[in-house]
Amino acid sequence: MNTELEIQNLWHEFKPNKNDNWVLKDINLSLRPGELVGLLGPSGCGKTTLLRLIAGFDKPRRGLIKKNGQTISNNHYVLSPERRQIGMVFQDYALFPHLNVWDNVCFGINKKEQSIKRANWLLNLLDIYEFKKRYPHELSGGQSQRVALARALAPGTSLVLLDEPFCSLDVEVRSRLRSELSSVLKSCSASALLVTHDPHEALAICDRVAVLRTGEIQQYATPLEMVSSPSNDFVAQFVLQKNILPIRYFDDSYFTCIGKLNFPSDTSISIKSVCMFDQNSIRIKACINGIFTVISREYRINCFVYTVISNGLKLRSEMSLDVFLSIGDKCKVETIPEKNFLILPEKIKSNF
Repeated sequence: MNTELEIQNLWHEFKPNKNDNWVLKDINLSLRPGELVGLLGPSGCGKTTLLRLIAGFDKPRRGLIKKNGQTISNNHYVLSPERRQIGMVFQDYALFPHLNVWDNVCFGINKKEQSIKRANWLLNLLDIYEFKKRYPHELSGGQSQRVALARALAPGTSLVLLDEPFCSLDVEVRSRLRSELSSVLKSCSASALLVTHDPHEALAICDRVAVLRTGEIQQYATPLEMVSSPSNDFVAQFVLQKNILPIRYFDDSYFTCIGKLNFPSDTSISIKSVCMFDQNSIRIKACINGIFTVISREYRINCFVYTVISNGLKLRSEMSLDVFLSIGDKCKVETIPEKNFLILPEKIKSNF
């Protein structure tokens, strides 16, 4: 299968004289033509560093990066950014303040008739044609984001790098623009790598998602594959906001701190195995002798989401609006019969 971008065994560090200072570790990743891939992870996990390596701003310490089968980076060679035909949209959009919308979009392209037609087509596609004579300070955040995307696509680039492009937008504009992103890219026959720390964003719009943690890819899969079969407890907790509890073996049965687990006792699991389940798989009840304490309550229109803690273990539970507990209340946690749970890393599925 053809690949737009291929990353093989990529390692990177900023201070090579120090031991174990890798910012990225053995990254293997590919993008297919026309694919939107999410690069998801907490702050400091290496997402933007990987984008800089792909763009050609930095040289990798090990491994290589290919675009359309051609090596554009390795530890001996870096093709200059302007020759890569890769567009980039930064968090702050990086529009030139002294240029109007039209000149910003046309910056870096030749002024041939075909390029001018493409620039006009992009302005219409992104619904900003009427603002072509405005300057960046005369635009809203959403309009500026569209201009930045048009500028990245104007040279006919087949790959666009998006570094948290929606992070400074209000909720409504953010939702609208990210829902339009895939159709805009498909209209331009472009692939994109979207950096985000928002799991909902990545799962909502991306064809595949790569989850990073401390410079390593934890899982690279479609949203559906990730939701149905997370690779480890980090993916389950960070991406899917699942509850995670350690498991102990006692009296020929397996238990968590909220009760016995319903699966055969002769099943072999490791001492590091954990039990994962949804927030709607448990309920909390006020109990003066309960081992859990309520530490937060969030209103979610149709429910409250309570966070409770016991001996450092936190659980989140979706409860109906007629259940009202206060922060500091003692409570007990009960599993809801027939709700699913998953044992990791063995991927054993069963019901409470």
